[in-house]
Amino acid sequence: MENENLTKRGAGDKKETGKKSDTGQHAVFEGIRFQTPRGSWTIFPELCKGCGLCIEKCPTNVIGWSSELGAYGSNRVEVKADGCITCRICAWHCPDAAISVARQEKER
Repeated sequence: MENENLTKRGAGDKKETGKKSDTGQHAVFEGIRFQTPRGSWTIFPELCKGCGLCIEKCPTNVIGWSSELGAYGSNRVEVKADGCITCRICAWHCPDAAISVARQEKER
């Protein structure tokens, strides 16, 4: 499945989380979105410190270490999107909100 870049801003929009800087500007983080069979999984590399909690908690073992670096120069994580069930457990356990999981609404 394809992945795409997106932006996570400071505040005011549903996709926005973060802190205002001392100058009153919102922090902006670039994310990489992976389409999954049930929605999407997004990593924000600038927020990922490489703690590995998401890897430990993933029930389908589809999250692993990336060769690319994240925050603090540590390895970040990536997902094998085809196996992701969008359960959101990784996002709930991420202490730095570096992962966002969105479920696609079922059509009736």
